[in-house]
Amino acid sequence: MMGKSLPKAARRPRLREPCVICLTIRRFFGIPCGQDGYSAPTAPSNKAFAMKLYHSPTTPFGRKVMALILEIGFGDRVEIMPASGTPLAPGSMPVDLNPLGKIPALVREEGGTIYDSRVICRYLDDVAGSNLYPKANLWEVLTLEATADGILEAALLMVYEDRLRPEDKRFADWVEGQWSKIARSLDALEASWMAHLNGPLDMGQIALGCALGYLDFRHAPRNWRAGHPKLAAWEANIVKRPAMQVTIPRA
Repeated sequence: MMGKSLPKAARRPRLREPCVICLTIRRFFGIPCGQDGYSAPTAPSNKAFAMKLYHSPTTPFGRKVMALILEIGFGDRVEIMPASGTPLAPGSMPVDLNPLGKIPALVREEGGTIYDSRVICRYLDDVAGSNLYPKANLWEVLTLEATADGILEAALLMVYEDRLRPEDKRFADWVEGQWSKIARSLDALEASWMAHLNGPLDMGQIALGCALGYLDFRHAPRNWRAGHPKLAAWEANIVKRPAMQVTIPRA
């Protein structure tokens, strides 16, 4: 276990600013300094990072983790390790740390690597005591996060079908089947989840904000906002959070 535990936070965590790793993250995502309330620190830090996160700025599951790191003020405890690849060509994916060859993967301060994004987020929330998985409605938060992750999985499979499969082997009906999963989820969120979404910030909301952002990034012509005005209004609000602004994927 870690040598010193952090006190449980009595209030929702705030993004800590500015710090050296925030500047590093901004450079990693290609965002100029001085925007969105951030500025460069006056002197570099010699502090050693406690954890390492293997990540790519365009991976939607990694964005969840990055947004959480910033929300809980852990920017100066996590070193960002660039990684990229596909199932066909692992590239720089940390296959020695995650045999599935997937990111994000987090090397913990006490040793050992954990994955996937839901495990990493739960771990970091526990270490920080940030209460983004509140016990009072834990199952709703976990279900919302699972829904967001399901949207991402379907959206990512659509991308893989187009980018990795030879054109003569692509299956259009299968792609539309993936979008049907997303469409049903959007309908359910619009109809049944708005009260939760408009409540205190939790990890399910962060995950969903990242999922909707990925639909904009990779599937903008599908126009997920059509027929979902309440969800669209909610997304327009959560994306204003500094942690979400900094981690917006860019081509």
